[in-house]
Amino acid sequence: MSLKPKRVDFIETWDLLQKTVKEVITLDHVPRAIWNDRFSDVYSLCVAYPEPHADRLYNETKQFLDEHVSQLLTKVLSQTDIGLLQAYHHAWMEYSQGINYLHQLYLYLNQQHIKKQRLTEPEIIYGTSSGTATEYQEQMEIGELGLDIWEKRMITPLKNQLVALLLEGIHADRLGEGQPTTNDVICEVIQSFVTVKKYKRKGELDMYIEIFETPFLEASGEFYSREASELLQQSDVTRYMERVTWRFNQEELRVHKFLHSSSVPKVRRCCEEKMVAAHLTWLHAEVDAMIQNERRRNLALLYPLLRPLPNGLGALVQKLTEHIINEGLKAIGSLQGENVHTQFVESMLVVHSKFSTMIKEVFKGDQVFGGALDKACSALVNHRPGPRQPSRAPELLAKYCDSLLKKSAKGATESEIEEKLASSITVFKYVDDKDIFQKFYARMLAKRLIHQLSQSMDAEEAMIDRLKQACGYEFTNKLHRMFTDMSVSTDLNAKFAASLREREGESQLGIGFVVYVLQAGAWPLGLSPSPGPFHVPQQLERSIQAFESFYHAQFSGRKLTWLHHLCQGELKFNYLKKSYLVTVQTYQMALLLLFEQCDSINCREAAASLRLSHDQLVKHAASLVDCKILKKSTEGELEEDTILTLNFDYYNKRTKFRITGALQRDAPHDTEATHRSVDDDRKLYLQAAIVRIMKSRKLLRHNQLVQEVLGQSKVTFAPSIGMIKKCIEALIDKQYIERTANSADEYSYVA
Repeated sequence: MSLKPKRVDFIETWDLLQKTVKEVITLDHVPRAIWNDRFSDVYSLCVAYPEPHADRLYNETKQFLDEHVSQLLTKVLSQTDIGLLQAYHHAWMEYSQGINYLHQLYLYLNQQHIKKQRLTEPEIIYGTSSGTATEYQEQMEIGELGLDIWEKRMITPLKNQLVALLLEGIHADRLGEGQPTTNDVICEVIQSFVTVKKYKRKGELDMYIEIFETPFLEASGEFYSREASELLQQSDVTRYMERVTWRFNQEELRVHKFLHSSSVPKVRRCCEEKMVAAHLTWLHAEVDAMIQNERRRNLALLYPLLRPLPNGLGALVQKLTEHIINEGLKAIGSLQGENVHTQFVESMLVVHSKFSTMIKEVFKGDQVFGGALDKACSALVNHRPGPRQPSRAPELLAKYCDSLLKKSAKGATESEIEEKLASSITVFKYVDDKDIFQKFYARMLAKRLIHQLSQSMDAEEAMIDRLKQACGYEFTNKLHRMFTDMSVSTDLNAKFAASLREREGESQLGIGFVVYVLQAGAWPLGLSPSPGPFHVPQQLERSIQAFESFYHAQFSGRKLTWLHHLCQGELKFNYLKKSYLVTVQTYQMALLLLFEQCDSINCREAAASLRLSHDQLVKHAASLVDCKILKKSTEGELEEDTILTLNFDYYNKRTKFRITGALQRDAPHDTEATHRSVDDDRKLYLQAAIVRIMKSRKLLRHNQLVQEVLGQSKVTFAPSIGMIKKCIEALIDKQYIERTANSADEYSYVA
């Protein structure tokens, strides 16, 4: 075949081509040779010499298709009811496939004539200087032309009848009366409303939405409303939710089976509006009983129904928050006994774990409900027994950690202790006054380190690392320094022992002597002030002097302050039938050493020898009397004339034991002192924050300053507005900031 343009008889060629077009559009058999010849004929007509016949070919093809579809319409209209739907479906399946083949047959006309003559989008928007393009701008490719003719000649006249039959068929399927063959027909007919617009660059679903989707949604809405009304009359809330959930699932499957995918969310919204949103007040009224009785199955059914609705979950979240708070208050409201701290923390963890699991299983871990749990737990942990009473959570949590980290933790393995300490961070994260916890924790850590009561140093460091991850390095800075001091003191004692051995001609101290040198700024020892003057036992004076000489030789300009009330020593009792090794406090040791020269002494003389007041002596002697190492001459409280005597009949099954002193026990005034110390630290912290903010901002209004201070301090505590105002006034008095001349509500930084 020659590709060179030549003269072509249009009528003769079209007669041959028209016959093949008819065979193609009706899916009749077309031999390969005939197909190739007709393909060549299309090319020849488009490049004919001297005048191409492309436009004439296009018009003749258009007229043929128009007549063909009109004939098909007549056949379809001859049917009634379901037969009409079947006839349309048959005609469409044949025509749509035939038009695809025809589109390929006219490939040259489509690509070389029609596409080139079409206006581009910029030309359509901004216009064109070429007048020839306007003539062809409405020409469509043959495939698109065929579908356009189908829409105008077939769908438009039949749309009302078709849609009515389609809605009937889908309704029958809802009632379980649909037939598989009929369902396939319905699906293909609905798909034809989309397919006829597949060549459109915009609005390809417009016709589908207009003639089918809109009436389908209206009919579906009426069906859902009727079904909901019937269910409300016949069933309880559980049955209603089960049925609605089942209906949602069925409708979603039905939409995927029959409709275009774009209709899925629209049908879901319609179903939600008619079956859930319309009865939202009734469903919300049922929420209270579900939450109170923790009906997990009902809540699991209700949650997916309410979630898509605007504010649908509001009532559910609020009721759950209130329920968690009520359950928590029942668990922690009436705690008593010595292990209140353990009961408090473990009760909080039980409540948190219970509702955390519930949220995960019932509400699929929804963050809205996670926020409700956090809000409720925060309210519980920071619950105040009275308006002016502080929350007890920081102190109780610190005691709980202390009880786990002490050697006295009974019946628990290392892994169990680690697990409990890790869980305690859950409660810690809800504590608002983290600075109060830090004070109590530091005090208790100091006691464990000084008196060597820690169960495991690894566990201690692991707990501090957890606190650092939760609050940052600054929060645990002093705790880290306490550990550093302990390790430095170990090295220092080794050097001290070495220096004693190196002194030629000097005898050893004769006693075991270990000193902890602690930084005053890192250790919370100021909360437990020294009882006052104290006469150090003669046996210790030489050791103390030797260490002071050694230390000042090592470090110049440092001051040593001995905290005897925090020290302890070991005494060996050799005056009994068997020897005992007893660990006592320094004051108790000093009192017992008085008995090296005598067997009895009255309280007045003992106090004078030790330079202690009578009350102080009583505190330390009482525990020795209670454990029967000493005997007293009078009943009741120790008086100044009471004589203390060594008990030579003393017996203990253990040959090595510790006597707990009164000062090691927590006292109410220690707690009060801790809270006072925290208040002082808070004032300094807030003043420093205000100065930092004003230094960077220079000028700031009162409300803005308060908000920025709240933002900076929320990590460790939640200050009251009154406290912030007092700190601002204090800084004005100190001339760090001043009120501006223009407004009393505005502050400026004083450089």
